[in-house]
Amino acid sequence: MKKKQFTVGKIMGIPISLDQSWFLIFALLTWMLAVGYFPKEFNDWPVWQYWVISGVTSVIFFLSVLIHELGHSYIAIHYKIKVRKITLFIFGGLAEIAEEPKKASQEFWIAIAGPITSFILSALFYLITLSVKNIEPAFALFQYLALINFILAIFNLVPGFPLDGGRVFRAVVWGITKDFQKSTKVAATVGRFFGFLFILIGVFQIVGGNVIDGIWIAFIGWFLENAAASQVQMQEVYKLLAGHKVSDAMSNSYGIVPYDMTIQELMNNEILSHGRRFFMVRMENNSLGGMLTIHSFKKNPAAEWGTTRVDKIMIPFSDIKKVTADYPLLEALKKMDKDGVNQMPVFENDELTGILSRDSIITYFKTLHEAGLAN
Repeated sequence: MKKKQFTVGKIMGIPISLDQSWFLIFALLTWMLAVGYFPKEFNDWPVWQYWVISGVTSVIFFLSVLIHELGHSYIAIHYKIKVRKITLFIFGGLAEIAEEPKKASQEFWIAIAGPITSFILSALFYLITLSVKNIEPAFALFQYLALINFILAIFNLVPGFPLDGGRVFRAVVWGITKDFQKSTKVAATVGRFFGFLFILIGVFQIVGGNVIDGIWIAFIGWFLENAAASQVQMQEVYKLLAGHKVSDAMSNSYGIVPYDMTIQELMNNEILSHGRRFFMVRMENNSLGGMLTIHSFKKNPAAEWGTTRVDKIMIPFSDIKKVTADYPLLEALKKMDKDGVNQMPVFENDELTGILSRDSIITYFKTLHEAGLAN
C-alpha cells in the first residue's frame, strides 16, 4: 500500500510534502528531547518547559532539514533540472530531482549544497547561542540546533550512496572515469558497505545495553543498504535495456473508448471486465482527443461516475507525453522518470501502435532475465 503524504505548500515552486512517517519521528524526537537530552543538560526547569522547548526545537530542526533539501534544489534548478517535490519523512528529507545531472560537476555541486547549507545553519545557530547566553531556554534551544545541524552535515558527508557524500564520491569517480553507470555502481557498492557497517555498529550498541540508539543506528544502516542495493539493481536494469527499442517492450493492452462514455460505463465495460488500465478517447470527429488511466478519475467522487463523461477528465492529446516505436527503450524509461508519468502512447507514422508502461518494461526485463540475457 502506498504511504500517505500531505502537501503543505510550495517553496520556489516546489511542492513540500509530509510523509505519514514524519509524524512518528517528530513525536519521537520531541519525546527524546523532553525526557532525555534537556533534563540531563538543564535539570531545574518545570516539566512543561521541557516539552515546550522540545516541541519548538523539533519544529526548527525539521525546518533546517527542509532548508538543507532546498539547498540541493536551488542548485538543481540553477542547472535547469526539475525538482518534483521535497518530502520530509522518518529519515529526514528527500528532494526528488526529475533527472540525473548531465555532468559530474553538476552532480558534485547539487550534492555538496546540502551539507554546506547545514554547516551554514549550524554556524548561524551558534552565533545566536552566543547572543542569548543569559536566556537559558533560548540558549538550550539554539545550542542543540547548532549541534544537530553540524552532525547532520557531517553524517551526510559519509561517502555512502545515496547520502550526499556518496553522491559527491560518485561525482569524483564520474569525473575521473567519464562513465556515469560505472561511477554509480562504485558509489552504491561503497554505500552498501557503510549500510552494513551501521547495522554492525547498531548490533554492538544493542548488545552493550544501549538498545534504543542501537536499533536506530541499525535501522539507518538497513535503509542505506537497501537504497544502495536498489541503485546497483537499477544500473543492471539500465545495462540490460540499453540497445533495445520501445517496440520491444510496448504492449497492445489498451482500449479506445468514445468521448461520451461515462466513468461508470468505463469501469463496468472495460476495467472490471477486460482488466485494461489505459485508454485513448475517440472524439466525435473520429480523431483521438486524449488519454485516460485509472488515476484520471480517482479524484472524482464515485457518486458522480454515472454522469461524468470521460472527455471531461481525459488528459488532452496536446499534453500527452508520446514516444515513437524505434525510440531507445532506456531513454524512454528515463523520459518517463523525468516527466513523472507511468505510461506513454507509442506512435509510428502518426498512428497509435501501442502503449509503453512501467509494467510492460518490467515484464520485458523479466523475459530477458528468464531467457538468460541479464548476465
